[in-house]
Amino acid sequence: MRMNMRTLSAAVFAATLFIAAAGCKKKVAAAPPPPPAPKVEAPPPPPPKPQPPRIDTFVAEPASIERGQSSTLRWAVANATNMTIDQGVGAVQANGTRQVNPGNSTTYTLTASGAGGTDTRSVTVTVNAPPPPPPPKPQPPKVTISSAEVLSREAQDVYFDYDMSDLRADAVRAATANAELLKRIFAQDSGFTVLIEGNCDERGSAEYNLGLGDRRATSLKDFYVMQGLPAERIKTISYGKEKPVCTDANEACYQKNRHDHMAPGQ
Repeated sequence: MRMNMRTLSAAVFAATLFIAAAGCKKKVAAAPPPPPAPKVEAPPPPPPKPQPPRIDTFVAEPASIERGQSSTLRWAVANATNMTIDQGVGAVQANGTRQVNPGNSTTYTLTASGAGGTDTRSVTVTVNAPPPPPPPKPQPPKVTISSAEVLSREAQDVYFDYDMSDLRADAVRAATANAELLKRIFAQDSGFTVLIEGNCDERGSAEYNLGLGDRRATSLKDFYVMQGLPAERIKTISYGKEKPVCTDANEACYQKNRHDHMAPGQ
């Protein structure tokens, strides 16, 4: 269809006006981007949980003893700040030993505590009664020796010079030993008495020798009394020459017969 010229011109003019209007329109600035969100820091991690106390070792060496012996406690502890052992031992270090000497079987408890809790462990020291002593060996029967037998075994004869009743040096030594013997016998046997027998050799009359034998026995008794012996427990008798111990006619034999001899009193 043929468009008339007038109508075409009007259309072109309208289009031109639109384009011009579009080109002259003011540009609008773009909106700024939104600010970034604030950065939120992550919270710090929680502190590590404390390790619980741990008793690695608690033993008694030896665990069985006899009364009067000792045992040694030995221990090792980790992660603890306070360590104690009961039964009077008290506070201890984390690692150590302690000697104990219980009188009876005893249980020891180790307690370890700290921020992480508490741990305990116990050991027992067994105390055994010592074995009974062996029965005593049977003693041989005690042989009681009478005072008379003691006197017979240990007393010494006291010898004199010819026709003399004084105690010479060797007689004093023998008499001193006899005095100690009599003190011991008298102390053990309150009823014991002693008899001093005076003797002479064969020379001289029987009457004279009875007198000489009496003087010899009395001389020895006086010596004993001076040594502290009681006079009432010492008796005397003279046999003169009636009881010789030797019968040969020589000086050696005469000397043996000139003596005082002690016997149990009657």
